Amino acid sequence: MDIGRKLGIMVFFAVPGIIGGGITYHIFDGNYLPVFIYETILLLIAGTFLSK
Repeated sequence: MDIGRKLGIMVFFAVPGIIGGGITYHIFDGNYLPVFIYETILLLIAGTFLSK
């Protein structure tokens, strides 16, 4: 996999990480634990795509 594709995958997962993290933070009334869990799951999924 070339560097351009890896950067594209990272951008593709960064946008939901930022926006989804904010939405998750708001839904759970300022609790960071659900945000941490959401971000961890997103990082694991992105890691599986990057490892291929």
